[in-house]
Amino acid sequence: MHDTAVTLFLCGDVMLARGVDQILPHPGDPELHEPYIRDSRAYVELAEETNGPIPRPVDFSWPWGDALAVLDEEAPEVRVLNLETSVTRSDEFAPGKDVHYRMSPDNLPCLTAVRPDVCVLANNHVLDGGRRGLDETLDSLAAAGLRVAGAGRDAAAARRPAVVPAGDHRRVLVFSFGAASSGIPGRWAATENRSGVDFLPELSDARAAGITERVRQLKRPGDIAVASVHWGGNWGYGVSPDQIHFAHALIDGGVDLVHGHSSHHPRPLEVYRGKLVLYGCGDMVDDYEGIGGYERYRDDLRLLYFPELDPDTGRLVSLRMVPLRSRRMRLERTGHDDAAWLGGTLDRVGAFLGSHIDVRPDDVLTLRGP
Repeated sequence: MHDTAVTLFLCGDVMLARGVDQILPHPGDPELHEPYIRDSRAYVELAEETNGPIPRPVDFSWPWGDALAVLDEEAPEVRVLNLETSVTRSDEFAPGKDVHYRMSPDNLPCLTAVRPDVCVLANNHVLDGGRRGLDETLDSLAAAGLRVAGAGRDAAAARRPAVVPAGDHRRVLVFSFGAASSGIPGRWAATENRSGVDFLPELSDARAAGITERVRQLKRPGDIAVASVHWGGNWGYGVSPDQIHFAHALIDGGVDLVHGHSSHHPRPLEVYRGKLVLYGCGDMVDDYEGIGGYERYRDDLRLLYFPELDPDTGRLVSLRMVPLRSRRMRLERTGHDDAAWLGGTLDRVGAFLGSHIDVRPDDVLTLRGP
């Protein structure tokens, strides 16, 4: 590790709802309003049919499995994840949506088990329990001592970054935005007198300029600015030109790292002007075992991202990515073949962005020559 670098932990979607919520010590109401499945426990049964029995209840650390030991080994200064669920007992289901994620507030120790410094919330599931559910989500996370970004009781709160001390009078500023392309309804946008998310109806130059102006107003020398963006579809390795243009505009304007998510599997990454862009981090925790149709993407494979950044310039020093596999709703170490497949895939699909991935003998993926 670089002596003065700041190490971050970043991951994609953390969905502690539905089936995951049902195996934890305090499961909430299992009712669903999905077209084909009306009970969350059905997702547990699908996982068990695929990979074997899951004990119930599991302890709060179960879904994280081997990820907790990896985090202890890597010892990042700041941990950032996308919490893609409402945390509520609300019986309201947001209209116009086929899928709703909600977890019981009593199961929040599962989230705190991974000790996140920031939960970004500008995504297409945080208001699944309605605005009453959002209020309870915000209250529950605050009571647990967790910083949030990207959603709030009005636009000012939703736009406010989470600020994390990173030693030696340095800070990491985490801004969170949700794009319409990820499925966020426009009515979820926070306004001056309405709760919601920091919403991007389009990835335009004007929107990027508005964000970077906010970054410049708050960023001090030595600060690292992270823009966490929920954007794009769930499947496929393509990165749209507007995403690339928007990410570049953010970095040109003073952002040091773009943390993209929404895809259910890792997508390509890029180093632009010495700074890291993650176009899609993939899922981290979910209940998707046993759901067929997209096996070619190997969405059972997950990545923990550990970028090291120069705190004086924000430039990327190195990037380590630790692969894990989801099995029985628990993250476990992969074998070498799985790590090699994932590394080879990211190397292939990211070549057009100039990114090349190596797989070390210990199965850690690294970005070649940032």
